[in-house]
Amino acid sequence: MSEKALLFIHAVTGLHPGSGTALGTVDLPIQRERHTGWPVIPGSSLKGVLRDECRRAVATASYSGDLIKANNNDPQLTAVFGPAKVEADTSYAGALSISDARILAFPVRSLVGVFAWVTCPAVLERFQRDLSYVAQAGNSARAATAWPGGIPAPAQGEAVCAADSPLLSNGAEMVLEEFEFIRSEKAVGDPIADWIACVVKDGATGARLAKTLVILHDDDFQHFVAHATEVVARVGLDYERKTVKRGALFYEEFLPPETLFYSLLAADTGRQAGGSPMAAGAVLEFLEARIPPFVQIGADETIGKGICAVNLVK
Repeated sequence: MSEKALLFIHAVTGLHPGSGTALGTVDLPIQRERHTGWPVIPGSSLKGVLRDECRRAVATASYSGDLIKANNNDPQLTAVFGPAKVEADTSYAGALSISDARILAFPVRSLVGVFAWVTCPAVLERFQRDLSYVAQAGNSARAATAWPGGIPAPAQGEAVCAADSPLLSNGAEMVLEEFEFIRSEKAVGDPIADWIACVVKDGATGARLAKTLVILHDDDFQHFVAHATEVVARVGLDYERKTVKRGALFYEEFLPPETLFYSLLAADTGRQAGGSPMAAGAVLEFLEARIPPFVQIGADETIGKGICAVNLVK
């Protein structure tokens, strides 16, 4: 029987899960879902990052730091992620499947309270559905049954948030970027904010998230994830003249620090032939024991981009 889990990803620095070059104003945009326009981190990128971190841990523990030997020879690493070399007679898929990372909450600057994490009913409905997928594993149904009731549906210009949120002015008004929102009293979002803060398990961030998570109308959320990213001008210099090289000025899009994602993980019994295949539960245990609290995802590692806190929730 397969085992499933969630991987929560919290961007600590700006994040660029790139989609290649583009013909628009932004030369290097981030990757987005085609049908929603929401930011996404490809599952192939995540799997490569997790394999690299596990390879480092295995090499340090068993191969005197030799990454190549660990990658080619370690049976558990190979069972989880698949063989390093593709050979027709011996190749097989790894036991771990990883989905694209989906947006959960997006940071938006606020007139008071510094910034808000914004989400919307469409995001929460998809997240709730994905929790049901995780609960199918048979190990526990707690993830689905613990979801705190219904999902609020604020109108445009309304915001569902905690009554004592530091984002509120005069107890009922909120200004995000240049837009004013009125706190909705039709439904209370506190249980959802508390629940997400609990499962993210990110120390002080969880406590702040419980007070600053804001549920907006789908269209309001859509505007922020489309237009509130960071676009940075980057240049290459002529070292002697100290001027921009010809054609070396370009614009790159980044997701802001504090963006929250989640990814679905599914572990099956190892697919290698012969011997005793690795059990599905052991696959998740292998991953949980070897991924560090922080990983680097996406481009621009050497300028400090893509540092993310990760948390595996089974």
